[in-house]
Amino acid sequence: MLAGLTALMIVSGAGACGDGSGSSGDSADGATTIDVWLMRDSVSAQFQKQFVAGFEAAHPDIDVKVQIQEWDGIGEKVTAALASNDAPDVIETGNTQVARYARSGGLLDLSDKVDELGGGDWLKGLAEPGAFEGKQYGIPYYAANRVVIYRTDLFEKAGVDADSIRTRDQWIAATEKLDSGSTQGIYLPGQMWYALAGFIWDEGGDLAARSGGSWRGTLDTPQALRGMDFYKRLQALGKGPKDSDEAEPPQAEVMAKGQVAQIISTPGGANVVRENNPELEGKLGFFPVPGKTAARPGSVFIGGSDLVIPAASGKPEAAFTFVEELTGDTWQRKLAAAMSYVPNKATLADAVASDPGAAAMAAGAAVGRATPNTPGWAAVEAKNPLKDYMTAVLTGGDARAEAARASASITAAMNGS
Repeated sequence: MLAGLTALMIVSGAGACGDGSGSSGDSADGATTIDVWLMRDSVSAQFQKQFVAGFEAAHPDIDVKVQIQEWDGIGEKVTAALASNDAPDVIETGNTQVARYARSGGLLDLSDKVDELGGGDWLKGLAEPGAFEGKQYGIPYYAANRVVIYRTDLFEKAGVDADSIRTRDQWIAATEKLDSGSTQGIYLPGQMWYALAGFIWDEGGDLAARSGGSWRGTLDTPQALRGMDFYKRLQALGKGPKDSDEAEPPQAEVMAKGQVAQIISTPGGANVVRENNPELEGKLGFFPVPGKTAARPGSVFIGGSDLVIPAASGKPEAAFTFVEELTGDTWQRKLAAAMSYVPNKATLADAVASDPGAAAMAAGAAVGRATPNTPGWAAVEAKNPLKDYMTAVLTGGDARAEAARASASITAAMNGS
């Protein structure tokens, strides 16, 4: 799901068109009316209005009623709607939430539409969590992910060329040069587990894996331990707290104080930095999180949304037409330009080429991933043993022992024990 990325990606608030549920029936003019649930701040009111007008002009037999939903409590609301006979026709859902809804049997299987929608080019970080048990339920809508935001003036002063940072080793070397005097080479809080996930994926590991019919935590594998070791090396090149995440204190506000050379954030974090310190206008740049080799950027967690069609929709054909248009190439390009989002296909990355922050995101998104694709992952995030594990290692705990302990907690949470 978009989760903590949303607040930093906002361009402007989306205008509500009501917040009820249920099908609207047909219009007086004979057109089919579909109810669509979109999430608060996913798109601007202007883009929403532009799309609906364009869609209805292209499909005069379909009227669209958009209802804006709040992220808080949306899981329970969608679950209830799917179990009813009065569900909306299209729902925007966080990409990692699809498995939860699909398990209930409340979603329409769209597997036979994948080729028609160009699914071979979809970002894996949106497409894979949109599938459940071999069937495609979620259609990728848009993506956002973290990049490195850096101070161009501090890089220049330290003699560091950001364009030359293509690998993790180069990143460490550059950050060591930047970490001098009162300047922090990077502000990296100890519990940014989304960043840790990327480092683990780059090493060939994962947060959890399926074994037989159950899931188990895998932070104690050699690959995952190497990812944590890199995190520890990088985190030491700044003064980020070891016992909190990027939200406490807000890392963009810390950067705005003027003594931080880099943070890992969505590009929207740069807006927060500038708002808190206008003197940094024109002094912020972006690059993708570096990978192990120069051949590809580092893996990143993909946040974003998919579109699903409830099985209870009485208008599946009209609903699919809506999904097809909004996730098609034409409107994906317009969405990317309007919202600085990453389009749902790697082949559309050129749509954000002129936007430095979004272009850096798109590069990372091409190799991005999502959390383990199982409804049980929500229980892991609720308890979040990853955060405790990271703090324990960063404060001197034995990495292998702490990883084994955290893996056991992940296993218990994912399997409901």
